[in-house]
Amino acid sequence: MPANAADYAADETKNGVETAKSMTAEAQRTFADARARIEQVVQDGLEQLRAQSRAYADTAGEQIDQAQQYVTERVRERPLAATGVALGVGVLIGLLLSAGRK
Repeated sequence: MPANAADYAADETKNGVETAKSMTAEAQRTFADARARIEQVVQDGLEQLRAQSRAYADTAGEQIDQAQQYVTERVRERPLAATGVALGVGVLIGLLLSAGRK
């Protein structure tokens, strides 16, 4: 009986090792598939983010151009008022900066 028990234990060990190997291979395939799906989702998200940021940058550029044109027109219409406003803003900034040094 010990020979049979030893053979039985050896067979069970082989079966266990083979089962563990197949489970490990299946887990590796599952992780590889999950990794591929995650990479694809991240790539799609990045591409969408790039497209949106380009659209926002284009819109912001257009708005800056419009604001620049508006300011330029107002300065041409009233150069003295624009100079006074710029002087006032400069004085305020100077006062704020000098107050921080005290």
